[in-house]
Amino acid sequence: MTDRLAPLQSLLSTTSVDAFAINPGSMLTYLTGLSFHLNERPVVLLLTADHLPTIIMPEFEKEQLSRVTTSYQVFSYQDNPMTWVNAFQAAVEACGLNGKKIGIDPNQFRYLEMNFLQEAAKCSFQPSGDLFAELRMCKDDQESAAMQKAADIAEAALVETIKVIKADVTEKDIANELTYQLLKCGSDTDLPFQPYVGSGPNGANPHGSVTDRKILPGDFIVIDFGARWQGYCSDITRTFALGSVAPERAHIYEIVKEANQAGREIAKPGIRAGDIDSAARSLIDQAGYAQYFTHRTGHGLGLDIHENPYLFLENDLILKPGMTVTIEPGIYFSGQFGVRIEDDILITPQGSRSFTSFPRELMTL
Repeated sequence: MTDRLAPLQSLLSTTSVDAFAINPGSMLTYLTGLSFHLNERPVVLLLTADHLPTIIMPEFEKEQLSRVTTSYQVFSYQDNPMTWVNAFQAAVEACGLNGKKIGIDPNQFRYLEMNFLQEAAKCSFQPSGDLFAELRMCKDDQESAAMQKAADIAEAALVETIKVIKADVTEKDIANELTYQLLKCGSDTDLPFQPYVGSGPNGANPHGSVTDRKILPGDFIVIDFGARWQGYCSDITRTFALGSVAPERAHIYEIVKEANQAGREIAKPGIRAGDIDSAARSLIDQAGYAQYFTHRTGHGLGLDIHENPYLFLENDLILKPGMTVTIEPGIYFSGQFGVRIEDDILITPQGSRSFTSFPRELMTL
């Protein structure tokens, strides 16, 4: 983890901030291997160019530091909230941060931590989330191996779950079974998100909620889920049919499958992130269903279920080996049905490979 701290610290010489402040979340875990709950007790990692990494934390959490090899300056506090600012004051004094500018991730850093630092250091803050994202976009071999394992676990769980799908089983029944199978097959207990099962008209909502609706013959069933292994996520969607479906619906399924394939085939180093979206979207557009593909083609994947790079048409970011993305085109007819097929892709020096391999042909249950 020291290897991950050093590049971020070195960026301080090329930015307008004097330090970075990071609170519990995936970035803190990425940099340190430490995992804290984001709760009412603040935890802050301070990184400067000239001091040891500094951490402000509750006294009772200090045992976590025995599991890592990095040396930290530690400023801890007891349970009385009135005394917590003292730890912050000691930390900013040790790091020479009085009146300085501190870089934070605006999507993660809370008012709670900002207020303590502001009171202790009279500092100012600057968004630095893009720098943090840049460090994490290209996965190393250990990270990609963990993501492959997460995909393997998810697919094994799906194989077992589809055995229970039949008429009159509810979406909640399927989602509960899938959650059980994910854990049984080896996922970390902290799933990336709760499995989504959308049947019939509910499948037309890309980010809907699981309901008590019973599965009916002729339904499409959209199942979106993932596993986590050593912190790293998988994110997979497959659409199934219960019994035979109308020919026009089977045709829609084939269009989505072809769009998914088009996105996977074009994925390689040197292309724009937006080119993957274009490849998948243009196929759906040409088939006459542009208005029914209502979201981007995909997103980055790693310690977070959604992270950079994002696959939307205008994104000019150039893909590099080690980047990991989802490719998940869909077509949604409000009040009727939806179809989505999602795979997890690793950009390699030669092109790309898919972590996910569950069949993409329409499977009738």
